[in-house]
Amino acid sequence: MSEEAKPSKVEILKVGSHQLRGTILTDLIGEVEKFTEDDANLLKHHGTYQQDNRDVRRDKNPDGTPKGKSYYFMVRTRIPGGKVTAAQFLAELDLCDKYGNETLRITSRQGFQLHGVLKQNLRDAIRGINETKLTTLAACGDVERNVMACPAPHKNDKAHQQIQDLADAIAEHLKPRTTAYWEIWLRDDNGEDHNVCEFKPVEEPIYGATYLPRKFKTAITLPDDNCIDVLSNDLGFIGDVQDGTIVGYNVTVGGGMGMTPSAKKTFPALAKPLAYITPDQAVMVAEAVVKVQRDFGNRSDRKVARLKYLIHDWGIEKFKAKVEEYYGQPLLPPKPIEITGVDDHIGWHEQGDGKLFLGINIENGRIKDEGPLRIKTALRKILGKFGMDTRLTALQSMILCDIDPKNKAEINEILREHGVKGADELTLLRRYAMACVAWPTCGLSITEAERALPEVVDELEGSLSKLGLLKEKLAIHMTGCPNGCARPYTPDIGLVGKAAGEQYTLYLGGNAEGTRLGFIYKDSLPKPEINPTIFPLFAFFKSARKNGESFGDFCAREGKEQLEAFAAKWTENNSTAEATPALATN
Repeated sequence: MSEEAKPSKVEILKVGSHQLRGTILTDLIGEVEKFTEDDANLLKHHGTYQQDNRDVRRDKNPDGTPKGKSYYFMVRTRIPGGKVTAAQFLAELDLCDKYGNETLRITSRQGFQLHGVLKQNLRDAIRGINETKLTTLAACGDVERNVMACPAPHKNDKAHQQIQDLADAIAEHLKPRTTAYWEIWLRDDNGEDHNVCEFKPVEEPIYGATYLPRKFKTAITLPDDNCIDVLSNDLGFIGDVQDGTIVGYNVTVGGGMGMTPSAKKTFPALAKPLAYITPDQAVMVAEAVVKVQRDFGNRSDRKVARLKYLIHDWGIEKFKAKVEEYYGQPLLPPKPIEITGVDDHIGWHEQGDGKLFLGINIENGRIKDEGPLRIKTALRKILGKFGMDTRLTALQSMILCDIDPKNKAEINEILREHGVKGADELTLLRRYAMACVAWPTCGLSITEAERALPEVVDELEGSLSKLGLLKEKLAIHMTGCPNGCARPYTPDIGLVGKAAGEQYTLYLGGNAEGTRLGFIYKDSLPKPEINPTIFPLFAFFKSARKNGESFGDFCAREGKEQLEAFAAKWTENNSTAEATPALATN
């Protein structure tokens, strides 16, 4: 940041916050149902967002006056690598019933979220999470957030264990040292007498006085299974596997999905290769990258404060030189390690130690009982009886680990009785689909996402079925705004909330492996027109694909103009999308 640039309001707030305390404690015990704006900003570092129910914003009192906003909180649990014991999982289900809206949500970063927590229950909810040995500290805010890693419990595969261990090590090393979290949320009731005037700072050796300019995300992957979308992260580690063991990592930097369409200076980006390192270097290289971002990231304009903008301004060579300076020695150039595949881990799999694991699809991550699908009750029954460890996936689904083969039939029966479909009953389109929360809880959302995507998938499945393409691996991600929480810029099909009235920007040309950004195909597409717009492109794909390429690969190869030309001719020859598609390409 230049010497002339003035720090943003949030930067000034962090400087004077007494290491993220602010007046949170005072607000917490006050009678008002919400926190001040300043404290709401600081609360993010503690793992919670102040929100309001947007479904009821226009409700009226009996006398006709507006009711005003109905405030509540989202509470996010930080879970490196998505590793959760049965007891922890069951406790989170209890907390969602006791303090939330009776649903538990798996996030796109392998964490949990409680929704609808009222202010008077906020401390009890956070305490309850900590009592299970999990935490909400640094699940949000301008710090390293949840460190992701492939969750598959392959017990006979050393490489999987190595990336899980590295996720734990980086998460522990980069967590904030402030004691504010403990003092505010975890002390007994006498802790309410804490006097911030007596504040005694602790050393923050990595974050300093003002933490990071913006959020920071890290992920670790294996080349043949990029199930955590490593290139969409600020910092990534891609394992170099030889004879079943990781002997080094390619380090990638500068990924990030968020953008503001009205601000041309913002953009989604995939991470760039930085260096090749040995496993014992990983934690300290991560620290060096974080410190460079801390000292040189933009602190005057939060729209361009992510690491990707620093790298865009500097170039990768200058950035690498600075990382080497902070690390204390030169780093080797990256190796030609390519990402080659992705797995959603849904269905039954051999674990490698005589046990099984089962991946269960959770649509958009929402664990709830609704209609014939009673997945929350099913999980309570299974986890309560068998007590197995679990893992959360980056596609908002989950894995049951360490299953004795003799229990497979009973677990299948419990799931069936509660309306939970198996892997063979779900299309790959649905398995690789995900959406952000959007309405009614997210204050940034322009359109629906979680509540809209199931219908969109239903319609697209119908189109794929008509064309005999239902078995294709095809990823679709939807967000209610351009911030990109569900990573909509990298899959085969991305839908990003554009304007009120359920208008979306349609992106095409990415892939399920997360190695390519899509391009804008339609900039303002009403939700009812999504399927009719994509149907002709599916027809084009069926007729003209090469070498078994995916839909995203096909769209990227053909390009926007060719896709538009075919769609226009197809539409001219077919009065409705229900007609038999004309598959000629000329």
